[in-house]
Amino acid sequence: MHIESNRMEMELIETQVEPLSRIDPPKIQRLSDSVVNRIAAGEVIQRPVSAVKELIENSLDAASSSVNLLIKDGGLKLIQVSDDGHGIRFEDLPILCERHTTSKLSAFEDLQRIKSMGFRGEALASMTYVAHVTVTTITKDQLHGYRVSYRDGVMEHEPRPCAAVKGTQIMVENLFYNMAARRKTLQNSSDDYSKIVDLVSRFAIHHIHVSFSCRKHGAVRADVHTVATSSRLDAIKSVYGVSVARNLIEIEASDNDPSTSVFEMHGYMSNANYAAKKITMVLFINDRLVECSALKRAIEIVYAATLPKASKPFIYISIALPPENIDVNVHPTKREVSLLNQEVIIEKIQSMVESTLRSSNEARTFQEQVAGQSSLSCINTSKEINLSPMPTGSRSLKVPVHKLVRTDSLDPVGRLHAYTRIKSDGHLEKSASLNAVRSSVRQRRNPKDSSELTSVQELLDEISSNCDPGMLDIVRHCTYVGMADDVFALLQHNTRLYLANVVNLSKELMYQQVLSRFGHFNAIQLSDPVPLKDLIILALKEEDVDSECNDDDSLKEKIAEMNTELLKQKAEMLEEYFRIHIDEHGNVSRLPVILDQYTPDMDRVPEFALCLGNDVDWEEEKNCIQAVSAALGNFYAMHPLMLPNPSGEGSLFYKKRKLIDGIAEENTCDSTGSDIIDNEVEHELLSEAETAWAQREWSIQHVLFPSMRLFFKPPVSMATDGTFVQVTSLEKLYRIFERC
Repeated sequence: MHIESNRMEMELIETQVEPLSRIDPPKIQRLSDSVVNRIAAGEVIQRPVSAVKELIENSLDAASSSVNLLIKDGGLKLIQVSDDGHGIRFEDLPILCERHTTSKLSAFEDLQRIKSMGFRGEALASMTYVAHVTVTTITKDQLHGYRVSYRDGVMEHEPRPCAAVKGTQIMVENLFYNMAARRKTLQNSSDDYSKIVDLVSRFAIHHIHVSFSCRKHGAVRADVHTVATSSRLDAIKSVYGVSVARNLIEIEASDNDPSTSVFEMHGYMSNANYAAKKITMVLFINDRLVECSALKRAIEIVYAATLPKASKPFIYISIALPPENIDVNVHPTKREVSLLNQEVIIEKIQSMVESTLRSSNEARTFQEQVAGQSSLSCINTSKEINLSPMPTGSRSLKVPVHKLVRTDSLDPVGRLHAYTRIKSDGHLEKSASLNAVRSSVRQRRNPKDSSELTSVQELLDEISSNCDPGMLDIVRHCTYVGMADDVFALLQHNTRLYLANVVNLSKELMYQQVLSRFGHFNAIQLSDPVPLKDLIILALKEEDVDSECNDDDSLKEKIAEMNTELLKQKAEMLEEYFRIHIDEHGNVSRLPVILDQYTPDMDRVPEFALCLGNDVDWEEEKNCIQAVSAALGNFYAMHPLMLPNPSGEGSLFYKKRKLIDGIAEENTCDSTGSDIIDNEVEHELLSEAETAWAQREWSIQHVLFPSMRLFFKPPVSMATDGTFVQVTSLEKLYRIFERC
């Protein structure tokens, strides 16, 4: 019965497929030249700015010293480009607008050493298929010029003599008149005109020996107007304004090694004082205006990691390469090019930009704000104060004083450091300089997609589903007040004061970041590779109180050898997914970067190595990734340091050591000399501890909490496990004060 039913199903399928098999295949037809040319024209001339770019490049190839543009309705009604170049010969006018007619090359080999911007001979032809094109031109020593109109690649009439000035004028009228769908999508003339102005501005700051002007039809003044100059900075000032030009730094880079890359680069980049809402990047390669998304992204990363609030830069770059090292024929509109050794060139430019930007941070300037009456001291005698300004004519919103929030999560005023006087230290001042503060926490870009591994996505989904919305609001909008002790930090959120366990918070944040950045880590290179075996033995000795037993030592060595062999077998996976590099000899040489500007406490490397060997289930994928991520989270967490905190009760540790050293010195013959040596050693240890603890608190304030605001999703368990504890609230404090 089962076989019979299957047979019936197969017959039914055959009857359904049979009619389709009888359909004849469609006939392949040769398209007419008119259809082919209109399709090609729509690809080359995508919008008015594409036509303007082609016409300007033609003018520059004609050795023009002046290029003037007149635009109507964003270029749809009229694009008129006039230049004073060498003009077009009379005998060339009949084939001027035919496809693939050009004066730039004659053989394919010429493309490998092309220096002109045009080379295909498609631009003017494409324009004649989607617009009405009129050309007026005159060459040197001619008594008059000629004017001729073109449609569909051919002349509409014979060239007519006319009065003309030196050079060529091309008018493109009624663009896309025969492409209704394209024209409907380009109805915003102001948007198209702004793109044209931006394009002309870019050409103007690169070709500084050519004067440019661009104005709307009917306007008296030009929106872009430059004159030939010898200073590129003056050209930038003329086009983009004084505020841009005064915040630019000149940059240069080059490489003459044929084995890697050969290029020369010069340009200007904005310094730390410049701030804009979007990046402005002007890139010319061999005098050709192009785009390079990889280079743009590399520079954006540098600025996002160095400047506050991911400030968007202004960048002008001109790169010169041997013509044989560049392929210009890779894009229909010549917007992109392909470079030999592109990755090497981008890496060197990025490195140079980063070093220049960081050095410029040292001279950063800020606008002074006149200090008025402090908001803390200005308390209304009627016990009521305005929370925020209201529009004129409306009633002011009154907020009781005991509910007034006087701090802002983005404003450092009111933090604990403002009320404590700390002895200045040259090293700490340098570490806490504005450059370090501003460049410490700049992971503004979203991490890359974690991986295609479903187990990683499952772990990330668990983090998102287990997030507590109430605590998330606290984390996003809290104000860091200061450290209460070695473990707990004071945070203010609205009118409430909280104690937050820094160790638990940092451990969970690092765990989440490992999963978010899974497979896409930068690396910390260790100065000297460290043997895994030695690390594991050291960790086992720290765990074992009776570490002097010979049997235990041999057992520890055996355990270390087994774990080392295991981790060597898993080295490829650890390198690919977590950027933990273990070589064939069992040495650790690289560790991942989980948060920029933060390096973990290297005293905890042995514990981390032992955890990888003992606590990871290497058989099951999800458990393995979770365990390694948790181990990294624990290793990178901001634990209290091994050395006691000298600013608290830990100071007794150092005094006690001095006392013991002093007693020991009384039994020596030369007590004076020993006392001097021991005091110097003790001072160095105390100074080291003070620096390390100050650096930890700095990292907590400037790395941990800003990163939490960006990335952290607090789990529900933190509401009850003591990670967040509410100490008091402003309302409760007012009740206490009222009783006093």
